[in-house]
Amino acid sequence: MLGKAAGRHYGCTMVAIASSTFALIVAAGRGVRAGGGTPKQYQRLAGRAVLHHSARAFRAHPAIGAVRVVIHPDDRALYDEATAGLDLLDPVPGGAERQDSVRLGLESLAEFRPARVLIHDAARPLVSAELIDRTIQTLDRVPGAIAAVALADTLKRGDARLIAATVPRDGLWRAQTPQGFHFDAILAAHRARASERLTDDAMVAERQGMPVELVDGSEDNFKITTADDLARAEAVLARRAGGWDVRTATGFDVHRFGPGDQVMLAGIPVAHDQGLIGHSDADVALHALTDALLGTIGAGDIGQHFPPSDPQWRGVDSARFLQHAAGLIVQRGGTIIHVDLTIICERPKVGPYRAAMVARIAELLRPALVDSDATRISVKATTTEGLGFTGRREGIAAQAAATIRLVPR
Repeated sequence: MLGKAAGRHYGCTMVAIASSTFALIVAAGRGVRAGGGTPKQYQRLAGRAVLHHSARAFRAHPAIGAVRVVIHPDDRALYDEATAGLDLLDPVPGGAERQDSVRLGLESLAEFRPARVLIHDAARPLVSAELIDRTIQTLDRVPGAIAAVALADTLKRGDARLIAATVPRDGLWRAQTPQGFHFDAILAAHRARASERLTDDAMVAERQGMPVELVDGSEDNFKITTADDLARAEAVLARRAGGWDVRTATGFDVHRFGPGDQVMLAGIPVAHDQGLIGHSDADVALHALTDALLGTIGAGDIGQHFPPSDPQWRGVDSARFLQHAAGLIVQRGGTIIHVDLTIICERPKVGPYRAAMVARIAELLRPALVDSDATRISVKATTTEGLGFTGRREGIAAQAAATIRLVPR
């Protein structure tokens, strides 16, 4: 058993480990159904990678001495970004199947000789301290313990979508993680069953005849698989924090007319007998919208992020500005609920381009939008009835409003 005098290595530094219970987090999968083309454990949840939430839950628990993550060999850069700031053991590469990854992770912990290990899926980021407690405490009386939820729904067995039978649900549970074990016993079981393809570590233990006790899990401890699961997880985090932090901010911009044969408005080239003067492409609409988004998180204005005195922004597509602002919101754990844009000018006419503008803004903001509802993007146009500089057709103005929601910190 590992005592207080034992330790672990971070490079050349020896760090004392006070607890004999370790956590092994399995993050070697390649599932991308959550969207973005990135494995789900590295998708963002409230501004952090899903893996960050999972690892932090165990690292912050006082009964866990150390945490190691098993990763895909190609994911080291993603792992480093996801776990920045967490005090973890160095990651180890996984295998072709989850069972292989767990066995390799257990082998890597053998040098520390922990008494117990909790094995957890990285894609379950909402594991609570109370559930970790229950799993560890159960290991005081049995060599295996798994989080699970008793089935409440009636089960049907189907045959070509026709009901073939009703399956009694008595005694049936949905397995979750963490799954905890006496370390030496589960390592021996994985070694003995390495040639089999078993669905979870409890099944490996069962095949070895190891008693495994069911621990009351939680409906919040679900696995992230799809984009809907990410949205559900954000809602759980918001509920735990006492509700969403909803914010609204506005933006305003003006550009004067100059030589040219088109103007950029809301990311769309619009034919006109003049152009707009500006350091970038002078897209007055996207500039106003960028300022509105920056305002929701108190991130200053567009000029602070893209100074007009900096020649690198000369003539640049203003879509980059808007995507930068949206990215900052995502990093803060936010999502955009709605944006509203009003373009103010006598000419050119905006109406024929409105649908294209809405589509372009939706495309640029898609990674940050709460969903794909088309009504979340509003583009309007008005005149000043011949009054002022816009009435005199000297330029175009735009005003914007944006509403976002954040998980409270």
